[in-house]
Amino acid sequence: MKVKRVELINFKRFTHVIVENIPETTKLVMLVGPNGSGKTSFIEALNHFYKYYGFYNVGDYYYLDKTSSTKPYDVNEWHHNTANKVDITFYDKTFSKTINNDDIKGHFYFRSAYRNEPDFEIRAMKMQKNPITSIRLNTLIQNDQTVSENYQRLIADTISGIYDSSNNGKTVAMLRDELVGKIQIALKNVFEDLNLSSLGQPLTNGSFFFTKGVIQDFDYQNLSAGEKATFDLILDLVVQSKYYEDAIYCIDEPEAHMHTKLQSKVLRELTKLIPEKSQLWISTHSIGMLQEAEQIEKEEPGSVVFLDFGGRDFDDDQIIQPVKIGKAVMEKFYELAFGDFSKLILPQTIVFCEGSTCGNKRKNFDKSVYSTLFENTHPEAFFISGGSCNDIENIEDKHGEILSTILKNSKIIKLVDRDDRSEQEIEDLKQKGIRVLRKRHLEAYLYDDSVIRKLCDKMGKQDKFNACIEAKKTAIKNSVNRGNPEDDIKSAGGEIYNAIKRELNLTRCGNNSESFLRDTLATLISPDMDIYKELEKEIFE
Repeated sequence: MKVKRVELINFKRFTHVIVENIPETTKLVMLVGPNGSGKTSFIEALNHFYKYYGFYNVGDYYYLDKTSSTKPYDVNEWHHNTANKVDITFYDKTFSKTINNDDIKGHFYFRSAYRNEPDFEIRAMKMQKNPITSIRLNTLIQNDQTVSENYQRLIADTISGIYDSSNNGKTVAMLRDELVGKIQIALKNVFEDLNLSSLGQPLTNGSFFFTKGVIQDFDYQNLSAGEKATFDLILDLVVQSKYYEDAIYCIDEPEAHMHTKLQSKVLRELTKLIPEKSQLWISTHSIGMLQEAEQIEKEEPGSVVFLDFGGRDFDDDQIIQPVKIGKAVMEKFYELAFGDFSKLILPQTIVFCEGSTCGNKRKNFDKSVYSTLFENTHPEAFFISGGSCNDIENIEDKHGEILSTILKNSKIIKLVDRDDRSEQEIEDLKQKGIRVLRKRHLEAYLYDDSVIRKLCDKMGKQDKFNACIEAKKTAIKNSVNRGNPEDDIKSAGGEIYNAIKRELNLTRCGNNSESFLRDTLATLISPDMDIYKELEKEIFE
């Protein structure tokens, strides 16, 4: 089963989020971003969709609804609205939107980040229900214990295998290898000296036992935290894949308790263990897993995508699309670099552009637009909001030691808007190593006639181009009448946005001029366009 599109409305921290354009070939989806960026909440949304349609579980209003702190709880309203919180479309499945729908059961699998079962010992066997008949996790903040349950499932499968007449020609050893062979192989691929050796005596000392180096019968309880975490995930996927043969597998932070080298190996095994028809969604902070995902994509082009949740204002409408893997990985490296120099992996080029990392409406606006424009043609370049022109001019005063020592091998570019600067002022800035846009500001490039034409073409409304251009001219004239310069497109931006939106009957294009420019127009500018070449030359040459 493969996800095509996900839409969330007032779910947890999200006002309105659309995740789209996930290729049908995708087998592994990596959710990346800093702590608090919404990765776990997004997986929680998938879990809510499954619980609601599969089991008519409406969830906790105060936990799931974004407006819960501002609107009083109304049970009837919540039961009505909860169905509209999350919508998912698939490439290969269509589920009827009816509650308690058996068709959807077994098509979603979840693991929380709180996986902790330090010890267990089975002294009595209990029948295990088919896991798809119940909800595994009510929320992604639950402690997720599965090792002892999966132990009993393995024993039950062993007994069933013995009494299955189709196995009459098999030896006991052959049956045992079928049941635990996948676990042993995967474990050996991750650890050089740890092997699953036996399941003990189920009715006296039922547990998992291992060979570790020269030690025999090494009990599960004595494994390290990283070994337990790895074994838990491998065991669970092997056992549960029998029931979830065609499903979306969602694992929140699988790297817990693992060092970097181990993390990459674990991701490799997880992608091998999920059934062929299924898709694996991972939320992670792990450099090791990001590197491994990049390598998997190189080996199997089209199989991996990254969804970047970082640097977004989820109080506003957001559209998240897959980003270039190389770019996403390097962004993550850069983010971690300033927090932990021991893990420093540096970009080749750093561009300090105008803009603030604070606020809401225009937070990181220039940085986001530049990153969108040049992520494919200049993946080595990273854009940073450096503040005002004065801040950028004096960037060494604030970050001098970093620039002169840690970033000494990176090319540093300082970029500011033209604004009302005279030719002499521009020359003075040039002497200080600061590059100045030829147009007044970034909006002048984004609202270029060629970009508007491309938008009309995309919408199949080529006949509306002239009307859009006339509306743009009117907006600029109105801005001039208010006392603004003729080239101050930013001041006319709101009126231009409303006019184009009205002429083309646009929806979900951005809630305001800034988001429209960033999420809609910037994505249309391609390297073959003159406006792109002009901006590229001004920045990089």
